[in-house]
Amino acid sequence: MNEHFHSWLSGERGAAMPAPQPSPANEARPVSLAGRGQPYGGKKKGGSMSFQRVLRFFATGVLLPAVCLALPNHAAPADLSAQAAQKEKTLPALPAPGTYTIDPDHTFVYFGAWHHVVGLVRGRFEKVEGTLTVAPDPQACAVDITIDAASITTQNRERDEDLRGPDFFDVKKFPAMTYRGRGIHRTSGGSWLLEGSLTIRGVTKVVPLTFTFKGTFPDTPPGKPARVAFHGSAATSRTDFGMIRDNALELGVPPARGSDVAIEIDIEADATNPRH
Repeated sequence: MNEHFHSWLSGERGAAMPAPQPSPANEARPVSLAGRGQPYGGKKKGGSMSFQRVLRFFATGVLLPAVCLALPNHAAPADLSAQAAQKEKTLPALPAPGTYTIDPDHTFVYFGAWHHVVGLVRGRFEKVEGTLTVAPDPQACAVDITIDAASITTQNRERDEDLRGPDFFDVKKFPAMTYRGRGIHRTSGGSWLLEGSLTIRGVTKVVPLTFTFKGTFPDTPPGKPARVAFHGSAATSRTDFGMIRDNALELGVPPARGSDVAIEIDIEADATNPRH
């Protein structure tokens, strides 16, 4: 018990009544953000009711627009995917039946050959010609392509001359390479597969070609033949065609099991004998 308070109760002369001690009722109360100096729960205008209005204003004016702006962003990817899928469904699987002549100036045959296992040498053949036959029956569709072996380029003159030599394409003895095939069928991914035959250095091997029809040019001038575009890819092995003058470790490694050369081809071709 407080010493001064005890003296006052005992009636000691001169004892003064002790000063009141702070109580919960006298403690400082929290101040409202809305009403300066007013405690939460005060009845004076500008108290908790004003604070609640501030909260409501914040929620309506800031949070709600933020939520509304965020909603379209979540829906966009799904919408884009649906549009892409719908567009793919509307594209024809193949062009109109007929014979199409390859345009050499807009047809590109690229390759990538593995170099010392971890490296890759890229190149292309600059002279390509041939025809594509499209028929209502996929088994009657055909490809006949001829490539000038001497037109190889890897952007290195010394290497290109070596590749034209007897250890590789031997262009003096075998000036042309061919790819021919008949009959196509759908793959699980929706592309087409042709089990064509590739001939290099007089050796012929079956090399499957996976390809897609990219469409018909929409801006062909009146009176001009329809122009179509295709993209294809394949893989093969140099050893299949007697090209073995290399690091043995790099022969028969990826891009595919048993293959060490990847092939890409982009074709543009004009209708020369359309069928109706």
